[in-house]
Amino acid sequence: MDAQERRQAVARRLEEARDPVSAAALAREFSVSRQIIVGDVALLRAGGMDIAATPRGYVLPEQPAGLVRTLACRHNGEQMEAELNAIVDQGCTVVDVIVEHPIYGQLTGPLALSSRYDVAQFVERCRKQSAAPLSLLTEGIHLHTVSCPDEGAFQRVRGALKELGVLLEG
Repeated sequence: MDAQERRQAVARRLEEARDPVSAAALAREFSVSRQIIVGDVALLRAGGMDIAATPRGYVLPEQPAGLVRTLACRHNGEQMEAELNAIVDQGCTVVDVIVEHPIYGQLTGPLALSSRYDVAQFVERCRKQSAAPLSLLTEGIHLHTVSCPDEGAFQRVRGALKELGVLLEG
């Protein structure tokens, strides 16, 4: 299989995937290095394919289902897990995190967290990698795009975040 055929196969694999697919898993599947897959994905993106890199692997983004809203939050790194759990506990999905960087402008990190299991895996990956959340770049201020089944779920999220003291209100 040449490089072009492999890239087409990677694209098909991502189109068929129901869950995120890591670069390491793709590397094993195609018997190449992880870095080759990272390069393949970069070339697929440059060719116009919309591929998002989430903490759990590559996905082809879908439009969030249900009610999509944005929340402004502020907290320290130790409150991150409680904040994320407060959102997923109400039946909503944390689509992404957004910060305003003074040099780069808006930075968005796709998350796709919809359960406590997803949150726990994300937090554990942050700990293992000694990775700081994007919100540390902005003194804890950040936005989350959330997808909720209805307005009631969104209002419950707002209430839970307010109770935690992390909801940023005007």
